[in-house]
Amino acid sequence: MIKKIFIALGIVLIVIQFIRPAHNKSTSSQPNDIGVVMNVPDDVSITLRKACYDCHSNNTNYPWYAGIQPMAWWLNDHIEEGKSELNFSEFGSYKLKRKIKKFNEIAGEVTDGEMPLNSYTWIHKDAILTKEESNKLINWANLMASKLERDSLLVTK
Repeated sequence: MIKKIFIALGIVLIVIQFIRPAHNKSTSSQPNDIGVVMNVPDDVSITLRKACYDCHSNNTNYPWYAGIQPMAWWLNDHIEEGKSELNFSEFGSYKLKRKIKKFNEIAGEVTDGEMPLNSYTWIHKDAILTKEESNKLINWANLMASKLERDSLLVTK
């Protein structure tokens, strides 16, 4: 009985290897990318790309284990959820209020140590933010939120 269970489990594990989600890889330029539509200093851009873009953009750098099921499904779900919350590749298409909210959320999440996720930094050690990187990212996000809020007040007057 146990042998049959292991054989069935092995067959299922082999079969699911052929059921793969599409990769999150854009082949075209990203005209709405935050780096195109907003003023992003080089050091902040580097931090965003190393710690955020895998889950919050249209271009994920996949680790070796992304080709193994069920990990690929889990990663795909994680990426889709991340992009639904904030997609740096689509940032330019956001309405002004949403941009302000997202900048405030970036500052808050990084301040609270919620982003990048621990489950991500366990494997991606280079995504662990130094205190200096965190502070620059927080200050930049706060600055951008304030600037957009000021700009929105000028538009409504």
